[in-house]
Amino acid sequence: MVDATASFDGNRVAANEASARPVRADQDRWTATASDDTGVADYVQFCGSALFAPAQSASWVSNWAAATGADMVVATLSYDGRPALSLALEVVRRGPFKVARFAGGRHANGNFATADPRLLPAIDSPAIRAMFKAIARTRPDIDLISLERLLPDLDGVANPLAALPGFPSPNLALAVDLDGGFDALLSRASGKRKRKKHRSQTRKFEAVGAFRRIEARTREEVDRLLDAFFEMKEARFAKMGIANVFGDRQVRDFFRALFADALAEEKPPFLLHGLDVAGKLRSVTGSSRSGKRLICEFGAIAEDDLSFTSPGEFLFFDNIQQACELGFDVYDFSVGDEPYKRLWCDIEVQHFEVLAPLTLKGRALATGLRQGARAKAFIKINPTIWKLTKMLRRKAAGQPAPAPAEDDN
Repeated sequence: MVDATASFDGNRVAANEASARPVRADQDRWTATASDDTGVADYVQFCGSALFAPAQSASWVSNWAAATGADMVVATLSYDGRPALSLALEVVRRGPFKVARFAGGRHANGNFATADPRLLPAIDSPAIRAMFKAIARTRPDIDLISLERLLPDLDGVANPLAALPGFPSPNLALAVDLDGGFDALLSRASGKRKRKKHRSQTRKFEAVGAFRRIEARTREEVDRLLDAFFEMKEARFAKMGIANVFGDRQVRDFFRALFADALAEEKPPFLLHGLDVAGKLRSVTGSSRSGKRLICEFGAIAEDDLSFTSPGEFLFFDNIQQACELGFDVYDFSVGDEPYKRLWCDIEVQHFEVLAPLTLKGRALATGLRQGARAKAFIKINPTIWKLTKMLRRKAAGQPAPAPAEDDN
């Protein structure tokens, strides 16, 4: 198993500019500023020529702010007035604390602050801390800046936030190398068994009725696939005994806007796929496109009379095959270590997290969050304890029998 990340290209900036034309910056020429939600417009403009991960894109941030009414703060580090690094954060209440985090909260994975790759080599920890101080001056009510699930690198460019003290995220991210195309991938990943099962699933679907793989290409198709996904996820989380992170109406409105707006792009940065069998959606995935990397942001299956056929596994087979045909280098299953991902994956990505307290209250919260992350990591790397934890959650929800693990994203 490889412990690495394959390259992203975020937006359209060539990442090799960072090493080809590095800027050796005079520290006196750096400035750090912060503003409230009025800074989102400047952030969107910066994204037009910057490097970023999908959850830091202009579309993601602006749609999240519009759909949820998030309390936003935008911090920017500039060199001679030219933006070098920018953080668009939402401020949320956590008990008695106020926390600034990436827009989208738990939905934002594989994070990388929007940056000019030509200036990144010159950015150090004092410069980043100056950004945090600017946030503290602008928003003295914020106790803690919590930057979770950070990528170690993007397009081969090291994450500048790694210059700060951090710790490993409790959840691994898994991906599969598509080098050589789909046939080559199957030769490395039990391809004979996968093809045999795929043919068997095809026969079972045909016995029920017509089936097809759908890619949402209209607003109506976006709504149909997301309606089915939200329904699947609600049932799934209820069985698992955990809170439905897609349950809030504003969150659902955000995803509708995000995937609908993406249709206007020549290469949509966000994609929805579904498996329709006999006129009913049996599995849905939502993905983001980041350079030569296709990332599965979420997925779900319908728990009905065809769930025994593993429709999620069938859809992943087709999604990965198409990713190979379209020339992607990596299919990324994103955060979460699940058996269905392990059937494919040969890349492990260890994200990291940075906590920057701005107040004494924030220091206390940061200590608790670090301890909580260590506890989660301990539970999840111990198969026996993790299995027991999931069993207890299901029992508390009145669901003693474990459900298939195809859609735990």
